Amino acid sequence: MEVNEGFKTIGLIGRTGSELVVETLHQLVEFLDARGISIVIDEASSELLPGDSHQVGSRKMMGEICDLVVVVGGDGCLLGAARDFSRYKVPVLGVNRGRLGFLTDISPHDLEERMAEVLDGKYFKEKRFLLEAEVKRGLTVIGENAALNDVVFHSGSSVKMVDFELFVEGEFVYRQRSDGLIISTPTGSTAYSLSGGGPIMHPRLDAIVLVPMFPHTLSSRPLVIDGNSEIKIKVHDANECKPIMSCDGQGDMTVSPGDTINIRKRAHKLELLHPMQHDFYESCRSKLGWSEVL
Repeated sequence: MEVNEGFKTIGLIGRTGSELVVETLHQLVEFLDARGISIVIDEASSELLPGDSHQVGSRKMMGEICDLVVVVGGDGCLLGAARDFSRYKVPVLGVNRGRLGFLTDISPHDLEERMAEVLDGKYFKEKRFLLEAEVKRGLTVIGENAALNDVVFHSGSSVKMVDFELFVEGEFVYRQRSDGLIISTPTGSTAYSLSGGGPIMHPRLDAIVLVPMFPHTLSSRPLVIDGNSEIKIKVHDANECKPIMSCDGQGDMTVSPGDTINIRKRAHKLELLHPMQHDFYESCRSKLGWSEVL
């Protein structure tokens, strides 16, 4: 069987702690070997395949030499890969061994059929933008991270509300007391933002949604803004608690009263591959329980 010229070296990443992921990784390795594809296994994932003789590499190395990265797990596993590989412009493909799987949309039940189609060039590619967030204390950046789904500023384990001011493109929007604020991309609009009452946005939209979390003012509602907007959150000095900033639910960072959080679109986008059968609205119907047309 001929090797697809576009994908000569494929990286594999698997979520730890699942026998089903291990089973699918073994299946993928055998399938790719039969197609003559070079395989690089992520360092952490290699522990799932003891005794495997394929090349093991860091994510940096995978980003530099791989033509495609396949993630086996749930959306959370793919979110981490998105942050790592977007800068290398390496396309990412997801195999769902999680729950909903809005991003990991290949079913393990037809894995080989769909992978064969992808290797034969039967796929389509989407570019999804990420957000980058930095926390500043005075003029000093004390921490930064990136997110494919959302940046969440919240009160953490405290039951107290946080007091903050929101600015978009340098313009004052409001001062708010609430449990926090979700800053979501279109990709993240079907995740935590949706649970907070935010709108579902089509992935091709160039927009960001700001979703207040249990605001003290009942008229506070989700706000959709241009995707290129610069967002600033000023944490009010009067706060009695130290809020938390998290990106995609990972890498929590403590924010002190007086700090500012700056959020903007990241320069590098994620290249996300889908099988030809992928349909965003069908995903919403099946994963969110929308009714079918009778």
